Amino acid sequence: MPSDPEAPALVEMRDITIRFPGVLALDAVDFVLRAGEIHSLMGENGAGKSTLIKALTGVYPIDSGSITVAGEARVFGSTADAQSAGISTVYQEVNLCANLSVGENVMLGHEPRARGGIDWKGVHRDAARHLDSLGLRIDTRSILSSHSIAIQQLVAISRAMVLDAKVLILDEPTSSLDRGEVEQLFAVIRDLRDAGVAVLFVSHFLDQVYEISDRITVLRNGQLVGEYLIGDLPRGDLVTKMIGRELDELAAISRAADRTIDRSAAPVLRATGIGRRGLLEPTDLDVYEGEVVGLAGLLGSGRTELVRLLYGADRADSGTVEVGGTPVRMSSPRHAIAERIAYSSEDRRAEGLIADLTVAENIVMGIQAQRGWMRRVGRAEREAIVSEYMTALGIRPADPDQLVRNLSGGNQQKVLLARWLATAPELLVLDEPTRGIDIGAKADIQRKVAELSEQGLSVIFISSELEEVLRLAQRVVVMRDRRRIGELESHTVDLDGLIDYIANAGEGSAA
Repeated sequence: MPSDPEAPALVEMRDITIRFPGVLALDAVDFVLRAGEIHSLMGENGAGKSTLIKALTGVYPIDSGSITVAGEARVFGSTADAQSAGISTVYQEVNLCANLSVGENVMLGHEPRARGGIDWKGVHRDAARHLDSLGLRIDTRSILSSHSIAIQQLVAISRAMVLDAKVLILDEPTSSLDRGEVEQLFAVIRDLRDAGVAVLFVSHFLDQVYEISDRITVLRNGQLVGEYLIGDLPRGDLVTKMIGRELDELAAISRAADRTIDRSAAPVLRATGIGRRGLLEPTDLDVYEGEVVGLAGLLGSGRTELVRLLYGADRADSGTVEVGGTPVRMSSPRHAIAERIAYSSEDRRAEGLIADLTVAENIVMGIQAQRGWMRRVGRAEREAIVSEYMTALGIRPADPDQLVRNLSGGNQQKVLLARWLATAPELLVLDEPTRGIDIGAKADIQRKVAELSEQGLSVIFISSELEEVLRLAQRVVVMRDRRRIGELESHTVDLDGLIDYIANAGEGSAA
């Protein structure tokens, strides 16, 4: 049975504020979790979901606000404090001991004792009882690693219930499961809900959120957008609340998407059936000279997974790739760079820039990698390249010897873009290039992408802000739940139409 909408709160988080250096991660956020409900927490990257969960589980201290569990005010200084309050978490990466038996994992740290040590018969007896309470029939003496990820997830849930959890947090529990395994997991989750457990469900799979949830809370940019009963929030409205609307300053940029693209010649890149089991269903993608192809969809839809396979950052196990009509082997980034494909990762700090190097060193790094470390970029050439791209992109301050970590987010993104443009690519892949930067820098980057495409550069453009996808891309490939669901010509659709397509189109089959 669905939860009672008027049930009393089991967890109340009020005015939760958390600051990191230079970042307001949560801004006076309220969150309420009721006993006997499945409650989904939704939001794009940077919305504050992970930070809120870590505040509830004792990983992060809160700067201000209050947390109440079962009517008792709580201050969590550690994860142990949260567990003692009845809060357990099962993560996407199962946090168990794969080399131990199922029974040992279920009862780990709570083994029954006998004279001389652990009562091993009691361990397996109690583990079987806990598993049985979830409707699971598993040989408790079998090694955990011999079971599927789905069974390991269920074992992790069973272990959480050994701790007498009142609140169960499931963080992306279905990311590696097939449909049958998801149904098995959902059956267990519903049983727990019906037994009075409060389940906090975090997933990027929109279909699954609507299948399993009783209630949804939406965060955006560290702020609470709202809390909704599942029946009161159509999918299109959810997508709109998650992504928000861009400011008028950006809307004033001319629509590059209205430019006509010649698709009579061979595409710069053609991917046919490219995919990887558990990561992305086989997908087709063409990109023509001077074309911007947008990849649209919510976080977790398969956008980043697709471009990482195209770039060789992850290894595809199906499909073929052609560059300029010639089949190529794209098994590593080095192969992609040799084919004049450049990729700017969505995580510019971890996978893009080297914070303790200067602006100049970060910019010339791509060219140096192309040539190999035996053919050094000379000083004069280096100064000319750095000066050209710092000027072209308006990097501030205009000091090539400044450490890149001291720049604003927008200027860091411009440095990363400069690095790849300096390599003279024929295809530029930009994954969330404007996330987390100020409006002025965002507008600069959008204008530069439009200018480069007019000059003949092909671009794959990923952004959670759908307005900029529609503004820049001539074609939009729509992704959902790690598969392609369709393709739209930008001039034929507006923002509301694209949101509706992401939320509702392509049910049951890929386009």
